[in-house]
Amino acid sequence: MSKLFPHHRGQMSEAFRTVMFLSASGGLQDAYTYIGRGKVFANAQTGNIVLMSQSLFDGDLSRFAHYFIPVLSFALGVAAAECIRLHWRQARRIHWRQLVVLAEIVLLFAVGFFPAAWDIGANALVSFACAMQVQAFRKVHGYPFASTMCIGNLRSGMDALVAFGHSHDKNALWKSLQYFAIIFIFALGAGIGTQCVGIFGERTIWLSCALLLVSLCFMFIKEDLPEIEEELKK
Repeated sequence: MSKLFPHHRGQMSEAFRTVMFLSASGGLQDAYTYIGRGKVFANAQTGNIVLMSQSLFDGDLSRFAHYFIPVLSFALGVAAAECIRLHWRQARRIHWRQLVVLAEIVLLFAVGFFPAAWDIGANALVSFACAMQVQAFRKVHGYPFASTMCIGNLRSGMDALVAFGHSHDKNALWKSLQYFAIIFIFALGAGIGTQCVGIFGERTIWLSCALLLVSLCFMFIKEDLPEIEEELKK
């Protein structure tokens, strides 16, 4: 377990303990929008694009907009996160990724007040927030990963597992286990979200805010590396 939760050196946004709560939040967000907000994926935009295309060819423009708006919002969220990075990457008092998480919490908290009649707007904001997270958090212990979707993590986890089987390198094994752990945590968040939608309804998204708040708190832990200036530029 010490290999899975090692003492982190570097920016805490790449620490496994931070990633755990980001991934749980990502899974919960996807379940929330799909189960509780009209069967739209907040993170898996590939699914939205397939359904959007189907709607277009069926001539159902209302359903087309239902899926197009989250896709567009996701694209704008990526742009917003990158703008935050470019503007705040030299900041010393706060890391730009912390600002991204804070913005995400504010947006998702607002979504909890949206009634069912505002599902399109709710899905747009959740997709926007998810995209900011995707853009800002792309590594765990230096390994590429995604906190809001699983296909890349599954590929990387199996790749590392095969590498372990070939070379018996324990680092490859622990790398694969970290990827599979992230997938499990994402699925756990999705399961919790599915159950909570039936209980708390639209306000279920506030659980995602709580998970993100934990990640934000972890990110205030002081980095061990002295080269903070280089880390801030990443």
